Amino acid sequence: MRPIQPRIRLFLSAKRQFSCSHHRREIRSVSELPDRIIPRYQESLHNDLLCLQWPSPPRNVFFIKKENVPAVTDAVIEFSKHVHSSYPSTAMIFENKVASEIHDRLPFPVYTSAADRDTATLELQPKVDLTVTLGGDGTILHAASLFSATNSVPPVLSFSMGTLGFLGEWKYHEYKRAFREVYMSGSGPGDRCAQLTPEKMDESSGAGSVSPEWSSLRGKFMGEARPARVLLRNRLKVGVFDSAGHRINASSDGNLAPKIGGDIHAMNEVIIHRGQDPHLAVVEIFICGRLLTEAVADGIIISTPTGSTAYSLSSGGSIIHPLVPSLLLTPICPRSLSFRPLVVPSSMNITLRISDKNRGRGLELSVDGVRRNHGVDIGTEIHVRGEQLRCRDGVFTSGIPSIVRGTHSTGATGDDGWVGGLNGLLKFNYPFGEA
Repeated sequence: MRPIQPRIRLFLSAKRQFSCSHHRREIRSVSELPDRIIPRYQESLHNDLLCLQWPSPPRNVFFIKKENVPAVTDAVIEFSKHVHSSYPSTAMIFENKVASEIHDRLPFPVYTSAADRDTATLELQPKVDLTVTLGGDGTILHAASLFSATNSVPPVLSFSMGTLGFLGEWKYHEYKRAFREVYMSGSGPGDRCAQLTPEKMDESSGAGSVSPEWSSLRGKFMGEARPARVLLRNRLKVGVFDSAGHRINASSDGNLAPKIGGDIHAMNEVIIHRGQDPHLAVVEIFICGRLLTEAVADGIIISTPTGSTAYSLSSGGSIIHPLVPSLLLTPICPRSLSFRPLVVPSSMNITLRISDKNRGRGLELSVDGVRRNHGVDIGTEIHVRGEQLRCRDGVFTSGIPSIVRGTHSTGATGDDGWVGGLNGLLKFNYPFGEA
C-alpha cells in the first residue's frame, strides 16, 4: 500500500502557489497623482444651469466628510469602495486626519496632503478633479475654503448628511446614480448641450461615437441628453489692508501666510463684528469709492446670494436666488432703525474701513465662519467685490461649480431645488399653528 503523507505535502505546496497577497492599506502623497483635469461648462438654450463637460474621465476624487459622526465615516468608506470597484482608474484623496482614520479599512491605497492647512491647500489645488462632500452646509463651506486662494475650483458633488443641508443637493442613498452621472458627463454625443447643432455634435464627438476614454466602462453610458447640471455659485473676493495700505495676508489660524498672497475667496460671507467688546462697532462703508454711511452696529455682513440664507438671513437680510449676480450688505443690530439691508450688483466694490471713532481696540473679522485671530485694528480696510465668472473669451473660469439635479418641472428654467429648499427646510411663509 502506497504512503499518503507525501501526497498531502505535495498538495499543500501547490496550494501555497495560489495564495493571495495582502491588501495594500497604505497612505500616499497627493503629489504622486497626475495634475487635475479641468472641465468645461457649457450654456444651454433651455436652462439657466450649465452642462458639465469632461474632456476625459476624472481621475482624482477628493472626499470630505463631517467629523466625529460614525455614520458618515461608514458612508464615506462604502462610497469610496464603490468608486474603486466600479471606476478602477480613480484615485481617492482624503484629508490627512481622515486618511489616517480609515485607510486600514480600505483595500486600496489612499492619497492625502500635508497636515498643515495652508500647505494642504497648495498641494490639493493642482490635483483634485472632483470634490465629494458628505455632511451639512458647514462641510461644503470647509471644502470651498480649501480652494479659497484659487480661481479654478473643481466641481462639488454634495450629499446632505448634516443638520440642515440647505446646500446639499443629493441624498446619500443616491450616491451611485449621482456619481455615475457626474463621471460620465461628456462621455458621448448624448451629453452635448441643447444649443449645439447636430453638425457641431458630430464634429466634436467623432460622428456620434463614445469617446475612447470611457469605452472600457461598459454599461455606464448615460444615454441621450443626460449631462450633469451645474449651478455656478458666485464668490466674494476679499482683500485686507492695514492703515498704510499694505496688504495683510492672514492664514486660517491667524498667522501671516506668505505662501498664500493676494485676495481670498468666500462662498458665503465676510463679517466684521465687535466680538467680546461691549461697545458698538463704528465702520465706514464705501461703495465704488464713495462714502455710503458710517455704520454703528454690532457688525456688518457682506454676503453672496448663496450666503443670503445664512447669517445674513438671521440678521434680517433678503433671500437672493444664487443665479442673481449680486452682493448683499446687511447690518447686525444697527443703532439706527433706518439702516436697512442693501442689494447691489456684484461688479461694485465695497470697502469697509474701521473708523477711529471705535471705542474698542479692534474688531473681529471672519470669512465663511473662520475667524482671524489677529482681528482688525483702527484704519484697516476690507475690500470686497464679486467674483467675475467669465474671462474675456466667454469661458467660465471662476465660481464654485455645484452639481445639482436636472430640472424636470414644466417651464422651469433654473435651479428648482432652491424653491424646494425654501419650502422644505426654511419653512418659507409657513402658517402659524400648523404641524
